[in-house]
Amino acid sequence: MKNNKLIIDRLTALWALNESGLGGFLHVFNSPFTGLIVGGIAILLISLIAFYAENKWQSILKALVIVLIIKMAVSPYSPFTAYISVSFQAVLAAFLFSNFSWHSFTLIVLGMVTFLQSALQKLLTLTIIYGTEFWEAINIYGSWIQNKMNLLTETSTTSVLIGLYLFIYGVCGLLAGLFINRMIGIIATKANTDFYLEPVTQANNTKKPKRNYSSKIIWVWLITIAIIVLAFTLFGGTLFGWQKAIYIILRSFFILMIWYLVLGPFVLKLIRKYLNHKESKYQEDITNAMDLFPYFRQIMSYTWKETKHLKGYTRFKYFMANSISNCIHFKTPTE
Repeated sequence: MKNNKLIIDRLTALWALNESGLGGFLHVFNSPFTGLIVGGIAILLISLIAFYAENKWQSILKALVIVLIIKMAVSPYSPFTAYISVSFQAVLAAFLFSNFSWHSFTLIVLGMVTFLQSALQKLLTLTIIYGTEFWEAINIYGSWIQNKMNLLTETSTTSVLIGLYLFIYGVCGLLAGLFINRMIGIIATKANTDFYLEPVTQANNTKKPKRNYSSKIIWVWLITIAIIVLAFTLFGGTLFGWQKAIYIILRSFFILMIWYLVLGPFVLKLIRKYLNHKESKYQEDITNAMDLFPYFRQIMSYTWKETKHLKGYTRFKYFMANSISNCIHFKTPTE
């Protein structure tokens, strides 16, 4: 039982490292599919916490609070939607593992629902900011392309793209569930051999370089607005024009200002207030978790090199399994 507590604490620290973007798995992969990878690794670690915990609900929710506090400390510019996604994953996992038996079907449901929630959240955000005009613009482009191709029947481009988008996320969630089931099997049956590390000499740099998020938001807004306006002005016919374009620009700008200057800060303030209230209760757990970050980065770098003789999916599978196992069981020479 004591050993299981140590394992859960280290899995919680790994989860916090994954969510905080301070290196780790993503630093090794350097992949453009950040959201999918972060989400997949998160539900893998949450599932492992449930696997080793007796009280699954309590253990997962405690880990969630610790992860969110660390995320708040090292990634203060994360939008409130990121906290919603992490919390949804954890609460759904706690519910499933507390009420249903442990088998691959539960993991598949967890994977598919969390991935679809992520996809729907993105679609909802697009609709709130840009309105239905965004989807109208997509349909206009689609109609223009279909006319150029002389297609006999015209289909809704928006429906096709949204359906395809959700289908891809659903399939990825299904594959993630199967992969997690396989990972847990490998890690659970792996011999509990101690993994020794030399003391880390570098400072535990938990400060993440400040990113220019406002610049990124402005560029995304400008590109999206350009796509919508061009659709209405060039391909929209006589029903549309610059009046519609000006309305779209002003509306989206107004919504963005409310989103990032009013709603976002207000919701983040409520989240921080709740987490600050919990911080003193879990201060020791938080400090211990953050102290593990340099060791975890060292382990992942070592394990990635150790699996260089493997290729493709096989390397990915054993890198993940060995990294997590080594992070769970590692010791310094002084221990």
